Amino acid sequence: MIELFDVNYNLLSDNRSKELFSLRKKTFKDRLDWIVNCENNMEFDEYDNSHTTYLFGLYDNMVICSLRFIETKYPNMITGTFKSYFNKIELPEGKFVEASRLFIDKERVKAMQLQKEPISSILFLSMINYARNYDYEGIYAIISHPMLIIFQRSGWDISVVEQGLSEKKQRIYLIYMPVDDRNQQILVNRINLTHSGLNQDHNSWPLTFRVREYGSDKLQLNAEPNSVFGIGNA
Repeated sequence: MIELFDVNYNLLSDNRSKELFSLRKKTFKDRLDWIVNCENNMEFDEYDNSHTTYLFGLYDNMVICSLRFIETKYPNMITGTFKSYFNKIELPEGKFVEASRLFIDKERVKAMQLQKEPISSILFLSMINYARNYDYEGIYAIISHPMLIIFQRSGWDISVVEQGLSEKKQRIYLIYMPVDDRNQQILVNRINLTHSGLNQDHNSWPLTFRVREYGSDKLQLNAEPNSVFGIGNA
């Protein structure tokens, strides 16, 4: 099973936080060479606080993907860290959430033989379902050009709000991600292109996906999504 659920910063266990921040250091510092804060082989910053919720994707109780959510009414990277990289940044009033520190650990995916599973589409669908479950109007994020291409290829009808330049003079984008019925169905359909059997309630949150076993080509939503929600182990 690939299990997707959310955990607030205040409820994050020591073991899971060390795993998360170590994976973030490996991704954003070691692989992407971003200018990020690292200590004791972990990456974290001032936005990892009580206003933060983490979305986890687990397989065999190991994190394979994750991202960070912060309501836009609180300090966040768009209006803080990245503001100077854009000529103009204005977020609308309303109940919106910012997504940041999104990653899929390619080494773990390969080691667990999950390369053929549509992990990115599953993660994107979970973002929509999380937002809908908590009544958010939409999601904002600042992403790189390669990440923009990944989002566009998923079929998710994201829109570019502003363009800017990073500290490395590379193009970055402020994007808006709608969470309506149509975009939710787009991602469900994309998953079903390669894995038939996605026929349970795709509106549910948390989510559980059954990966292929013994040659099966089916990826299914678990009929009992609450069974994966174990905050005590997160």
